[in-house]
Amino acid sequence: MQYASIGWSVGATLGYSQAAVDKRVIACIGDGSFQVTAQDVSTMLRWGQNPIIFLINNDGYTIEVEIHDGPYNVIKNWNYTGLVDAIQNSEGKCWTKKVNISPEAELHGGLGIDIPNGDKKDCLCFIEVMAHKDDTGKELLEWGSRM
Repeated sequence: MQYASIGWSVGATLGYSQAAVDKRVIACIGDGSFQVTAQDVSTMLRWGQNPIIFLINNDGYTIEVEIHDGPYNVIKNWNYTGLVDAIQNSEGKCWTKKVNISPEAELHGGLGIDIPNGDKKDCLCFIEVMAHKDDTGKELLEWGSRM
């Protein structure tokens, strides 16, 4: 987990995918971080990269709220799967999915995502995971309190 590195993860996913062409990169990216460098998805598609990206949409800069809350931590919520669909422009090099999570869903077996197969098996997979804005781990809360 790279706390305090907003914007790093999308470019890092691009770089890792380019360097490790024989492997599949899996990334968990926050919505605020994604907004900083979303255009890198276009480069991933242009270069035929196939990472699996889980975008955690918790409606804002949760890490920043835990450090110091303020109105500057409120961001506009995007339709992230719609944005990635627009970037890929119906070329078929991308698969997107939006899922909602809740404590109830977690108790009943997780996200319920069927990873694509067939002609979509090796394409970029973008999964937007809708989470509650205060759904954080104890590690993040402890780290934020020390900042």
